Amino acid sequence: MKKIFLLLFLLSVGIQAQYKIKGTLNSSETYTWVILYKIEGTKQIFVKNATINSLSNSTVKQFEFELPKETEIGAYRISYTNDDIEFVDFLFNKEAVSFSFDPKSAEETIVFTASEENILYQEYRKKITTAQQKIDSLQLSYLKNPSITTAKLYLSQTKEIALLQKAYVQKGTGKLAQNFIIASYKYNSPKIAKTPQEYLSAIIQHYFDVIDLNNPVLYNSAFLINRVTDYVFYMNYSEDVETQKNLYQKSVATVLEQIKNISFKTDILEYLITQFVNFKNVTFVDYLFETYYDTLPKNSQNIDFKKRALEKISVEIGRIAPEITWTENKKNYKLSTINEVRNYVLIFWSTTCFHCLKEIPELNAFTQDKKHTKVIAFGMEEHEKGWKKHILKLKGWHHILGLGKWENPTASAYQIYSTPTYIVLDSSKRIIAKPETLEELKKIIRYLE
Repeated sequence: MKKIFLLLFLLSVGIQAQYKIKGTLNSSETYTWVILYKIEGTKQIFVKNATINSLSNSTVKQFEFELPKETEIGAYRISYTNDDIEFVDFLFNKEAVSFSFDPKSAEETIVFTASEENILYQEYRKKITTAQQKIDSLQLSYLKNPSITTAKLYLSQTKEIALLQKAYVQKGTGKLAQNFIIASYKYNSPKIAKTPQEYLSAIIQHYFDVIDLNNPVLYNSAFLINRVTDYVFYMNYSEDVETQKNLYQKSVATVLEQIKNISFKTDILEYLITQFVNFKNVTFVDYLFETYYDTLPKNSQNIDFKKRALEKISVEIGRIAPEITWTENKKNYKLSTINEVRNYVLIFWSTTCFHCLKEIPELNAFTQDKKHTKVIAFGMEEHEKGWKKHILKLKGWHHILGLGKWENPTASAYQIYSTPTYIVLDSSKRIIAKPETLEELKKIIRYLE
């Protein structure tokens, strides 16, 4: 009997050690599954998935995860769409978590019904946001119409929000949420700003006052990445290209100089490089590699990451075009050494492309009297016969046969996904334009002539 009782007791303890994560979706649309990730730095680590079940009321759907007792505390993410664009984040600290939300506006509608950590943090965010909006409203009002009354109200409100912040920091003692409460507090100048420039300068100057870029709790969540993104790409912005470049350099330096943990710094740096690669900002990607990434300890550098990043922008404007070698009329050519005119137009086309058969002859006729522009036509083909017949009509151009079509190595190096593709080069074979239409290309050629 004692053995049975002991077994039942152990089973009970085992069951209680499971932590349940429950979610309720309020939507008439169809959602069938969710994926649970743990956020670690800039990465999402898969934990498990679950199905979404519709209740009797078709607009209410639910899912549930059970996490074992050894589950790590930290920030987690529930994704419910194929592209991972729509998601909800929550804190896990060895307790059950329950919440409901509208999947189309999760951040605005999520309500936590179980979990001291998440209920506290959500409550804090709502109250601090309301208080901050009052301060911002007073500041805006003062900038439009300065008055002593507004300035006094501003000062009073900054004192109130400081007390509110202090109260919630104390409430968060011993909780994960305290890390985010401390770091979420926005700087408010003790004196109301007299100009927009003064206001923005103060925010930028004090942006990281309460954000510890070396805090592993903040780092292993979306918090730090979001703050760094806002600071680099939105807080420091100018429409002037040169000014923007300087702002990028200054803001990136501000971020990276504060990070002491090499692993953190590497991840943040790779994240920033990836963003600039996506923006096709070739110059700044090179700057980040040369100034920061290449100076990291060798064991922190990821050669494959660098290779992939540079490959993605290898044929962007500003880059030297990848080498092409070919034989034409028994003569060998190299793109890098050809020296016939001031500018070149590299065309990727195909005899099986309807648009090519319409545009290429038109372009050929257009370029016949152009003395300073030479066309190099790269035919992406499966067979040689049809291509040979067509190029007889295209006088005055260099012609290259690229068998294998989309799998051709040169086409792959130039990241060709459609035909015709036009790339304009200067005499040093640097890419200076990538027009999307024939008319745009004609305008560029006229300008260069």
